[in-house]
Amino acid sequence: MTKTVDFLFDFGSPAAYLAWTQLPRLAADTGATVNVQPILLGGVFQATGNRAPITVPLKGSYLFKDLDRFARSYGVPLVMNPHFPINTITLMRIDVGLLEAGHAQLQAYRDAVFKAIWAEQRNMGDADTVAQVLTGAGLDAPAVMALAADPQVKESLKMRTQQAVDRGAFGAPSFFVGDEMFWGQDRLDFVRAALTTKP
Repeated sequence: MTKTVDFLFDFGSPAAYLAWTQLPRLAADTGATVNVQPILLGGVFQATGNRAPITVPLKGSYLFKDLDRFARSYGVPLVMNPHFPINTITLMRIDVGLLEAGHAQLQAYRDAVFKAIWAEQRNMGDADTVAQVLTGAGLDAPAVMALAADPQVKESLKMRTQQAVDRGAFGAPSFFVGDEMFWGQDRLDFVRAALTTKP
């Protein structure tokens, strides 16, 4: 029986970006299905009383040094975005809208947004910049961006975020293999082990 890992993410998390770059290899090595689930990290923080590491200066400074170590070991770009932290609610709503519509360009959207924030230092909190990035990725920017205003999409993102909290998530990225949760991109080895261990 093929195992599944749920990957809960928010574009605003550099750790989620690094994990995103490793998901194809994880899936290939384990034969697992990766179920990518958008959540709103700010909503998770609010519900759990957690807060972003950047709000603790020494911790935030260390975190980015540590993430840079991982980026170099993965061989992927990671550049601190001068616009960080970015309000990602519009980006996450669009993701939910594309996901629930079964949109063929969902993967292209995710790749473009992650790259824009964490490799190109784009201000993805700015609507004009978002439109430029989406157009450059071959998406219909006005149609895609309109999803963020859909009341059903807004409600779905809230629901998905609450479901994540109900499962025990307090940050991003979070991974679930069955009922077991793993938090942080630096837990990928444990995720891999959980996916390859016989029940």
